Amino acid sequence: MGRTIAFFPEGAYGPTNNCVGIGQVLRARGDRVVFIIEESFAGTLEAQGFEERLMRLGPPPEQEEAPGQFWKDFVAENAPVFRTPTIEQLTGFIEPTFRALFDGASYVDDRLSEIIEEIDADAIVEDNVVAFPALSASSRPWVRIVSCNPTEIFDPELPPVFSGLPKEDHSDWQTFRAEYDRVLGPLHAEYSEFCQQRGAPPLAERAFIHESPYLNFYAFPSEIDYPRSNALGDLWHNLDSTIRSSEEDWIPPSPLSEGEGSLVYLSLGSLGSADVGLMQGLIDTLDSSPHRAVVSMGPLHDQLRLGDRMTGAEFLPQTSVLPHVDLVITHGGNNTVVESLHNGKPMIVLPLFWDQHDNAQRIEEKGFGRRLDTYRHEPAQLLDAVDELLADHSLRSRLEATSTRLKGRNGVDEAATLIETVANAG
Repeated sequence: MGRTIAFFPEGAYGPTNNCVGIGQVLRARGDRVVFIIEESFAGTLEAQGFEERLMRLGPPPEQEEAPGQFWKDFVAENAPVFRTPTIEQLTGFIEPTFRALFDGASYVDDRLSEIIEEIDADAIVEDNVVAFPALSASSRPWVRIVSCNPTEIFDPELPPVFSGLPKEDHSDWQTFRAEYDRVLGPLHAEYSEFCQQRGAPPLAERAFIHESPYLNFYAFPSEIDYPRSNALGDLWHNLDSTIRSSEEDWIPPSPLSEGEGSLVYLSLGSLGSADVGLMQGLIDTLDSSPHRAVVSMGPLHDQLRLGDRMTGAEFLPQTSVLPHVDLVITHGGNNTVVESLHNGKPMIVLPLFWDQHDNAQRIEEKGFGRRLDTYRHEPAQLLDAVDELLADHSLRSRLEATSTRLKGRNGVDEAATLIETVANAG
């Protein structure tokens, strides 16, 4: 028998899919792979051949939940905040989100300790944005994955996380950091105390999750990564991209495959696509262009109307779709940004919340796409950006070179090997 590796991703599709890609490699090598997931995801990982252990981050609802339903509802309730500047989102969205995550970690800590003992894993892989003390207190080797923009890993010479501020212009950094400390400082102190009460170390300054003393890695292509004033150290690895393999093939359906114009992929993620007004406006704008479109329609797909030169579905196998398209319009979720670069596709980024603003800014300033104001851009601005990016032959060459390099590196294999090394060391 191989090693037992447990994955504990955040209860959202992005981090879960990131772990699936690595888990597929480990399983193929003969390792036992177990996913610790929220009850609303029950069956989704089992359908992909993995073991599941279920837990809850809060009391059970009266009605059955869809996967990740808590966060869909949470985002829907807070959607008006996404129209505000990022510094105002600290109070309106970031602090309430961390508070909800803290509440969830507190609720589940005893159950998580039970699961860890039951699985008897050789290593536990965590892809979360907050600490779960049961992992550190278990004395088992654990690995941290950062599947967000790497400004989450603090450095004084990097823009403040969640700010979307430019790398080269520091003029607003201190104001944003001061507001971050004012809004989140009390919660950070409370959370750090909770971690210590549960047998875990205190949290580092401004960090809501621990650095693993065994292994830490992130996946952010070096073409857009940030230079740091403080090196991360030997326990950190940037794997560039860790792309999961899709078990579902996808090709453009006829007559879409034979139409004129370029093929554009529109995806605002499982949470962003729940904003029906925003999604329908983008669909209508693309429908007025000469281009064809593939639309990831999300949970409210039945409320969206596609044009004649479009195809879409509630869920699409994104890693199978991307090789066929010419350009991506995205919310700037880390997985979509990395997967688009992995496949050599230019992006128009329409950020909504969290690190999407940071990813949007980085894509713009590194010249791999455009950042637009999600709610205030004019349709003509979007269509002009589409045409400019598609006509940029120099950008196409840079993207092709980036894609070739990323595909040649095979980050998922490297990640699996690093995790096995930790598991073997015990």
